[in-house]
Amino acid sequence: MSNPSSTLSGISSIMSKKNEIVLFSSTAIALYGYDQGMMSLVNTNKSYLHTMGISEESPIVGIIVSIYYLGCAVGAVIASRLADKNGRKPSIFICLATTALGNILMFISGLSSIHPLESSNWNGHAIICMCFGRVIMGLGVGGIDAVIPVYSSELSSDGGRGKALAQEFQMNIFGLLMAYSINLGITAALGKENQWAWRVPIIAMQIFPVLLIAVISRLPETPRWFMSMEREKDAKSALKDIHGDEDGKSKFDELQKAQEEESDAKVEYKDMLLPGGSQFHPSMVTVMGQVNQALTGYGAVSVYGPQIFELLSFETRKAEYLTLGNYISYFCFMTFAWLLIDVVGRRKLMVWGSIGLSVSFLLLTLFGGLNEVSGVPDLAIEIPGSIILFAATAIFGIGWLATVWLIPTEIYPSAARAQGSAISVIVWGLANFAVTLLTPIGFNNLKYWLFLVFAATNTFAGWWTWKYCPESGGRSFEENQEFFESAAKEGSWAVQKVDDGKFKSMPKGDDEEGNGERAPLLGR
Repeated sequence: MSNPSSTLSGISSIMSKKNEIVLFSSTAIALYGYDQGMMSLVNTNKSYLHTMGISEESPIVGIIVSIYYLGCAVGAVIASRLADKNGRKPSIFICLATTALGNILMFISGLSSIHPLESSNWNGHAIICMCFGRVIMGLGVGGIDAVIPVYSSELSSDGGRGKALAQEFQMNIFGLLMAYSINLGITAALGKENQWAWRVPIIAMQIFPVLLIAVISRLPETPRWFMSMEREKDAKSALKDIHGDEDGKSKFDELQKAQEEESDAKVEYKDMLLPGGSQFHPSMVTVMGQVNQALTGYGAVSVYGPQIFELLSFETRKAEYLTLGNYISYFCFMTFAWLLIDVVGRRKLMVWGSIGLSVSFLLLTLFGGLNEVSGVPDLAIEIPGSIILFAATAIFGIGWLATVWLIPTEIYPSAARAQGSAISVIVWGLANFAVTLLTPIGFNNLKYWLFLVFAATNTFAGWWTWKYCPESGGRSFEENQEFFESAAKEGSWAVQKVDDGKFKSMPKGDDEEGNGERAPLLGR
């Protein structure tokens, strides 16, 4: 017979504050993925296109998708300021409420009780409501994407930051998979002419913000933010809530030491974005990380997956089911991301990821071209083309999905960490705005030659990362700042030339002599 006390202890461990934080952060990150999976089939729904008054080939399809990313960019700035001034938790709460409002506006756009392919009483204003909804939801999701990585990173150990964030981004893919599955299932049941085939997947997204708003009060504010506000009593209380009395006290002493060693200088955006600013170098690493991620082309693949399979000669319904299979594979292979990211390091994963993606897109160009050659059997294109696309998606997930979000949370001092994460989201938003806006135009004009463009952009992304991106894994926040201090002294940003290439890879061995923010707050 089982011991009741051991059973309760096991339940308590599962429902510990640490696990609640991980689950909350992961679910919040899933919002970003859900939108990508949701819009991939909404874009081809005949009722949706009629309600918006556009055709499937219209560039406005891409505009409606892409303006969401502009909202994300603005939301990141607002949320980061709130996170620094009022705390990480209040900022996250406001972002969740904003996301819910934008989602409702999208759902009601053009809502009518008459036949979906007849004129409604919205008189052409449905598209305006949809665009407002997309922008407002972007404000919320962009803010979440800016603050959640900071919130998670400030509560993670140096050796577990990568694993924690990669696990959260695996939930991002779960959100994408969930949205696409709901969308595909309802579309198969109701058809592409039914308005509920696109409205239900939109409103189903409400599950995430409503659930998160309901439980956010259970979670602690980060002790690091309390210390930055000189609220030591609250920091002690938060640490006690997470770790218990004894461990909480020892971790407070370590955190207090880190706070004393860190500069009190206030960091403004001008210090981060203007040449000569104190944080300009790490900001350029952040900016180029997001630009290079967008250049991999996988923002386009996530949103326009079915259209890409159609370029490999699949008919529409098969292309939709293959896209679902690709997302399932994507989710599963993300497990390797959190297994490798703190072992191999961020930099190696990105460089090898770019190489793998470049080769994959070159092969996809070849098979796309063969599709235009008469006499080539469809299976000779469909089977290897699908395998390559599945492999490329997995490579992106392992090498590029979480890494560029993690690095900005590791290379800034506390005074600039939220702003650095915001810059990451701003650039992500602007870069993905451009990619998702131009991709439909590329499909319509370049066809399979678009793959060759992505092969070239991946080559550039890999080269830049190898040349200029330092390895930030396995080091304390202060140790990572040493790279930028040394780069300034030596007058070079090239990783191989700074500190004799010390930051080309993860630190060797377990160096426990580091101080400052090396102290773990959430053991993994």
